[in-house]
Amino acid sequence: MRTLSRYKLRKISKHLRSGGLIAYPTEAVYGLGCDPVNRDAVNALLALKSRSALKGLILIASDLQQLIPYIQPLSSRITAKLEASWPGPVTWLLPARQTTPKWLTGRHSTLACRVSAHPVVQQLCQAFGAALVSTSANRESCPPCRTLIQVRKQFSKSNQLVIVSGATGDLDKPTPILNALTDLRIR
Repeated sequence: MRTLSRYKLRKISKHLRSGGLIAYPTEAVYGLGCDPVNRDAVNALLALKSRSALKGLILIASDLQQLIPYIQPLSSRITAKLEASWPGPVTWLLPARQTTPKWLTGRHSTLACRVSAHPVVQQLCQAFGAALVSTSANRESCPPCRTLIQVRKQFSKSNQLVIVSGATGDLDKPTPILNALTDLRIR
């Protein structure tokens, strides 16, 4: 997998901090991301995707510490589950803190979280110094983009989207989503 240059990572981080959106490769598909604490950026991402804010979003991180501001303290049982599957292609629904913005959780009391092993995701989150919003790069009625060309084609009219090139991982489908409290598979 390709390593992004420090210069490129600084430019992307600056873009994110100014409310910009990015498209980037993940374990299975390209994702759309932004700064999770920037409400305007999240709203722009939802508008670009034509996605309802009620559905909630996923946060991706390079380590569990980047997710701590958004989730309630975890039991040792849940922490063990997370540590057994992260970093890796498993998204867990975790109890959200009361202070977690509704634009992230939607109508839910949980927040979907993943510590990704994908090298581009790792680099982006480390350079940004925090978790990022992650949702599949596609408009509501379209299949998720798996290549840079598909992202460019589907989002060619967006002037606020910076596309980070790279290969997606080996998964055939987006990451599974599991409820950490019940172990129920949501996706």
